[in-house]
Amino acid sequence: MPFSAAVTIWAVIVALAAVYGTLLGFGGPRLALAVGIAAALFAFEFFLALPSVQQSLQSSVSSRVGLLAPLVPLGLFLIYSVAVENRPWLTVAGAAYVIAPALILSRSAGKPGATWEDFLAVLVLWLPVEFRLSYRLFPYPQPMTHTLAILLALSTGVAAFVMLRRLDGVGYAVDWRRGYFAHFAILFTVFAAIAIPLGLRLGFIHWEPSLRRLRAAPLTIIGILFFTAWPEEFLFRGLLQNLLSRTLKRSWLGLIVAAIIFGFSHILHAPFPNWKYVALASIAGLFYGLAWMRTRSLVPGVLIHALVDISWHILFR
Repeated sequence: MPFSAAVTIWAVIVALAAVYGTLLGFGGPRLALAVGIAAALFAFEFFLALPSVQQSLQSSVSSRVGLLAPLVPLGLFLIYSVAVENRPWLTVAGAAYVIAPALILSRSAGKPGATWEDFLAVLVLWLPVEFRLSYRLFPYPQPMTHTLAILLALSTGVAAFVMLRRLDGVGYAVDWRRGYFAHFAILFTVFAAIAIPLGLRLGFIHWEPSLRRLRAAPLTIIGILFFTAWPEEFLFRGLLQNLLSRTLKRSWLGLIVAAIIFGFSHILHAPFPNWKYVALASIAGLFYGLAWMRTRSLVPGVLIHALVDISWHILFR
């Protein structure tokens, strides 16, 4: 993706967020600052996904300077915490959340293979999001709580694993190569042929196309693509499946274990325990993981993941 195209996409999404917040009745300096923090976090993780930017930074800085990367999400969070929602305990908790993965990985920087520190850092990064603890860091504005929490988590993960740890094979790059479309089309089609009949049979989904949801599709697509599919594929495929495959010495075993963990990450959805969601998400994880395993890029899996969620949102209940 050309840098100019990335800037355009970033600017459009930020503008939509500002307009949407205003339409919901929020406004004033607090909204402007919250949107500005979200915009800066989004710019950090999005522009680092451009291969030219990422390669330039990684080739021009030493591993010691890579320690400075986590200071970007940390500084942005501290600005939000002090200026938007001044609660000291939230400031301390958020700062610890951002710093911890970098500290854990500081000894593993540049090392080949997977280490126990890698898995510990993944847990520290993931569990506060899984249990919605990190959502408490961003109480204002309420409609942006999820987005801000995800942006902070993803920026923290990128700073720790991509810039500091420099973990091989993550596939954290917005690019498009020969064969990507074939993997995307085939894997999505096969998954849909399995998941739709199974989901209907289990009563997990019901056919109910919605014109109202279709009209809201542009915002839905942006939200799912950038703030659900991209961060989840980074965590479960770029990090977890990557590390498991190295540790277990079998790519297929890493795929299966990561898919099962991905499935169980959905168990908290109502009604708890949601075993139907666990089963279907585990199957989905196999297909998303196959896309990453075959291409070594997050992009095809992200697109499959996003199209699955968008189709579900518009066509099913």
